[in-house]
Amino acid sequence: MSGSEGLLSVDYEVSGRVQGVFFRKYTQGEAKRLGLVGWVQNTSHGTVQGQVQGPAERVRELKEWLRKTGSPQSRISHAEFSNEKPIAALEHADFKIVK
Repeated sequence: MSGSEGLLSVDYEVSGRVQGVFFRKYTQGEAKRLGLVGWVQNTSHGTVQGQVQGPAERVRELKEWLRKTGSPQSRISHAEFSNEKPIAALEHADFKIVK
């Protein structure tokens, strides 16, 4: 059933204690484990933002992880998702940490 849903793209921004706690590294690891592509980066205002793409069910799993889990030392106060849309093909080859 989940295979028939197609590919999804979504942008995200996570607030809380998410910088200096390996949040980007753990996000990259979780995304790769789920077979997703995209990117993650720190922002100048203390949040982490990025984009994730892949099978819809897997994207939903990462959204839940970004909302509730994060890295072991992180404290997530809010996760916001925007521009969620179906896509015909992946726009990224891998999941990268952007400096």
